[in-house]
Amino acid sequence: MANILFLGSKSSSRQSLLRAMGINFLLVEQNADESIDDSSLSFKELLTAVALQKMDHVIMPKGRKGETAFVLTADTMGQDAHGQVHGKPMDKQDAVAKIKALRGKGLVATVFCLDRKVFDGTKWQVDQRILEYVEAQYEFNMPDSWIEPYLERTPNYLQVSGAITIEGYGAQFLKSIKGSYSTVLGLPVFELRQALERIKFF
Repeated sequence: MANILFLGSKSSSRQSLLRAMGINFLLVEQNADESIDDSSLSFKELLTAVALQKMDHVIMPKGRKGETAFVLTADTMGQDAHGQVHGKPMDKQDAVAKIKALRGKGLVATVFCLDRKVFDGTKWQVDQRILEYVEAQYEFNMPDSWIEPYLERTPNYLQVSGAITIEGYGAQFLKSIKGSYSTVLGLPVFELRQALERIKFF
């Protein structure tokens, strides 16, 4: 399993970013409940809690005693100008509401959890863990008349934070980004590469 990254995410954007980085990866299932509702948590703490929840629920293949595996999970959310946090929409109506709330200037952040795990003969144990929070400011402006065409041309809008994609059809509504572009896509690749080096993936 050396130099293979186990990815606990169904995000097509994260998969595309890893391919662009030249990272060999395998998808693994994770059945985490992402709906953590705790008003006492800050934006960063909430994202971190979800990324950890995903890692805790990754379903790993059985290994051999002493074998090492590298596992990655991540979570991305947006925060509108009023401080309201937005994750994946529940349905089309919620998607429309989120797009309207997130119009204009906002904040998007991704937390990734990267583990090096060792199989002790019965289960995988965490040998080293890196948690990284990266944020970016953006300005996304989509007039009401464009929301329906956008949703029609973006079949995965229920699987992305705030129903907003800045790739493909959605790119024309992105006015500016201050910070990491790949963070907005769902995986801060600069910070991930550094973390992979620290954890001795390469």
